[in-house]
Amino acid sequence: MMTPLHLLVRGSTPLLINVPHAGTEIPSDILGVMTPEAWAVPDTDWHVPFLFGPALERGAGLIAATHSRYVVDLNRPPDGKPMYSDHPDSALCPSRTFANDDIYLSGTALDEELATARLEVFWQPYHAVLAAELQLICERHGYAILLDAHSVRSVVPRLFDGRIPDLSLGTADGRSCSPSLAQRAYAVLQADTRYSCVLNGRFKGGYNIRHYGRPEHGMHALQLEISQILYLDEADPGGWNAERAQPLMPLLAAFVDTLLAWRPGS
Repeated sequence: MMTPLHLLVRGSTPLLINVPHAGTEIPSDILGVMTPEAWAVPDTDWHVPFLFGPALERGAGLIAATHSRYVVDLNRPPDGKPMYSDHPDSALCPSRTFANDDIYLSGTALDEELATARLEVFWQPYHAVLAAELQLICERHGYAILLDAHSVRSVVPRLFDGRIPDLSLGTADGRSCSPSLAQRAYAVLQADTRYSCVLNGRFKGGYNIRHYGRPEHGMHALQLEISQILYLDEADPGGWNAERAQPLMPLLAAFVDTLLAWRPGS
């Protein structure tokens, strides 16, 4: 029996937190053609659902993927077209890790037929649930806020030069949500001077906020990328560093509170 594709906690507010890269599960038939480097799923968004645990107590909903982004990337478009002209690999089914290691063994590269099968088995059902949940929220509250939550290593030479900002907020250059929502959310991050932050910098937002963010129809979407050095030892990402995370958690709680307090037209 296949592992369920998602964990869903339904909330009581307009806010839904989506964590599409939380998963580590890889079916055995796929794992068998992957390299040892890929087995460790190093590009997982480690512990992000836990970071937003207090948001659930505030009434936010949560949906998190169970399967690895190496199986299929749930933040990429279904047609597989590249999203970023300056990124070498933003594929629906990636072939290389962020460290530029091969994901697949020599001679076992993913072909179009297999990629299509993964789209149908993994990508489409997940997005069907995500879309339905957002629609339900919008019907109940008159609007919905999608927070696409991510994390990444602080230094990823293959993708970016230097250390990335601690907190990167993306709104697809202002297209995916109300300007007032973006401004209020970003102001919370700016207020904590312990962390560097940027709005629509290196992480403007992937497929999810670009697709679901339709502020003119009451669907508002933001992406938050968190540098993993803020809450774990990047040499051992499976472990949680409570001392590092301690000052971050109240900031994320304040960020969530701001999203919850916002109203359309405010």
